[in-house]
This record gives sequence, C-alpha cells and structure tokens, in this order.
Amino acid sequence: MSILINKNTKVITQGITGKSGQFHTRACRKYANGHSAYVAGVNPRRAYEDFEGIPIFGTVKEAKIQTGATVSVIYVPPAAAAAAIWEAVEANLDLVICITEGIPVRDMIKVRDRMRRENRKTLLLGPNCPGVITPDELKIGIMPGHIHKKGRIGVVSRSGTLTYEAVSQLTALNLGQSSAVGIGGDPINGLKHIDIIQIFNNDPNTDAVIMIGEIGGPDEANASYWIKDNMKKPVVGFIAGVTALPGKRMGHAGALISADADTAEAKLEIMRSCGIKVTKNPSEMGHLLKSVL
Repeated sequence: MSILINKNTKVITQGITGKSGQFHTRACRKYANGHSAYVAGVNPRRAYEDFEGIPIFGTVKEAKIQTGATVSVIYVPPAAAAAAIWEAVEANLDLVICITEGIPVRDMIKVRDRMRRENRKTLLLGPNCPGVITPDELKIGIMPGHIHKKGRIGVVSRSGTLTYEAVSQLTALNLGQSSAVGIGGDPINGLKHIDIIQIFNNDPNTDAVIMIGEIGGPDEANASYWIKDNMKKPVVGFIAGVTALPGKRMGHAGALISADADTAEAKLEIMRSCGIKVTKNPSEMGHLLKSVL
C-alpha cells in the first residue's frame, strides 16, 4: 500500500526541457515503474516535440486529456513556478508536486488563496520540496531512489536531506518505508505535516511514522495535537534547529523563529506532551522508530 502515488500513477513533467526537468525525469524513469509512469511533458514553446520518447504538450490540460495523467511535477524556474502550479490546478489534476525553490512568497500567497476560494480539489506538495516516493513502485522528485526499501514505515519531513537521512537509517535497520514525503520548507506551501499524518493513519500498511520538522511556524504543533487525539500508530519525531537564534533565518525560507512556540525546544516539548517520542540527535531517528514497534 502507498500514499499519494503508486506504480499505476501517470505523471506530467512541467518544465521537462530545462536542465533540472531533464535530469530528474530521466532519473525517475529509471526507478521502478518510472518508465511507464512518466507519460507527458509540458513546454508551450516546445509542443509536439518529445523528450527521449515522452511527448511534450503545450498545456497541462492537453497533456492530461491525451495521456490520462493525474499528477504533475514542476521544475519550472521560480518566476514562473506559481503560474505553473495554477495551470495544473486548473487542469484538475489530483496532485501537483512543486520542486522549485525560491518562488516569491507573494506569488504563493496568491495561488494558495485562490485554491481555497475556488475550493479546488488538487492537492499541492511543496514548493521547495524533494517530492514523494513509494519504494519499488514510483518516485516523483529529486530523492535518491537507491536508499529506499519497501516496507511499512511512513516518513514525513520539511527537510529534504533529513528525509534521506531518516530513510537511510531505516533501510540500514531493515525497516522499509510505505512512502516518504517531503512537504517542503517554504512558509507558504500545500500539504502540511497534519495532512500527511492523517493519510498515514488511514493507510492499513503503514505501521509507524517518523515526523521531521524545523523551527518556525505552527505546523508541527498542530500535527502533534491531532496525533494526541486521533493517531492509532506510534510516531517519533525530530526538530532541526535547536541552536538557531531568534530572528535569524536558518536555511529554508520558513525556518525562522518569530515567537516562543517556534523554537525547536518548544516544539519538542509539545511533541513529548502529545505522546510522541523525540530525539535531539538526527543520527538516532531510525533506532528511535525501531524502539516503538
């Protein structure tokens, strides 16, 4: 079982002719069922061409109609990425995954507000995220496929590199993953920790979850309170940024302490109070998860 994507998912790459789009589409096609999954690319200036056998369309809507794709992944440069997200939303795709980093916050505010006002069905993962992978089935994004192993542990994280670290530790302990989801580190994004946790909770083949957060924002606290009241499965957690100073941006655009509850210590305390086992040492995530099984 998987969440968000599986071996039968059909994928559109928006920005397929750019350097990043080409590189990562090629890598994703080599992983598991990727060759069958990546069915279309989009570039208005390159319509009716192809990329290594993948047809390129002028619009997402046309790509969806012609191929039956339900998911898109975006490698469009920052200035045009919000428009690319909206194009996928207007095409009524099930899921759009935006890898692009550096999208202006004002652009994302407009997109997210319009998605809410129009009650759009499309789910947004990212931006500034590594994507999502269901091991041995499909990967959509920039994560290294070889460190993953099919299994029953869910991983959700704001940080791409910490997602890889957690997965690598789990695989070394022979604990495979049902799916690993990077939600991105920008302050205005789509799916939150709480959304992915809810999906994992409902997935019959996920037994436990690693939740990885960062300083800044209320997302981890909101997820923790939901876990306390609703979660049927064990969750372990880690928060990056214990040594971060208030008011100083650390790495991700959303990683900024602006209030007492935004600190790593405050988030860790909330998580503990909600029954989540936590560690301050990122090298212990895998062993901590194993201890709760």
